[in-house]
Amino acid sequence: MNRRQLLTALGGLGLTGASVAALRGDLPGTGGDESGLPMRLETLDARGSEAGETAIPVPETPTVIDLFATWCAPCKEQMNELSTVYEEYGDSVAFVSVTNERIGGTLSADDIRAWWRRHHGEWTVALDPDSDLMAALGAGGIPYLVVTDATGTIRWQDAGLTRAPDLRTELDAVLAET
Repeated sequence: MNRRQLLTALGGLGLTGASVAALRGDLPGTGGDESGLPMRLETLDARGSEAGETAIPVPETPTVIDLFATWCAPCKEQMNELSTVYEEYGDSVAFVSVTNERIGGTLSADDIRAWWRRHHGEWTVALDPDSDLMAALGAGGIPYLVVTDATGTIRWQDAGLTRAPDLRTELDAVLAET
């Protein structure tokens, strides 16, 4: 067996093992209640947010979870949509935006705060440098939105830019049941 055949065989075994793990629900984001939620993340002191920790989703509260990054162009547009919806639902729904960017090197907490301010963030902003939440949600990219009900059950997820009317529809459905 030559090297190429050996590598092909090993790759096939890896894919087979991953397929079995996915079917069993052992991969992040594939296991329903085994998704790793709720989890706690560090929060940043920024407008509408206090330094400390938050549970995601927020206990006993419908929650909008927004995955973003400061370098992401669609995330800037997403913030405009979220700001509009936040003004309408802010008291009855918790909003948490989470970046998986690492603070240090070329990005500082002040950089995130400045981005947050420029894009009208007024709710909790959290840090997830190891992308644990992204993995738990099975998100393959950003922006990525999730709506949970008051029990923490994921009711809706959307990859890419979500417009305010679509988010309102999902929030209204969740709030109608509470």
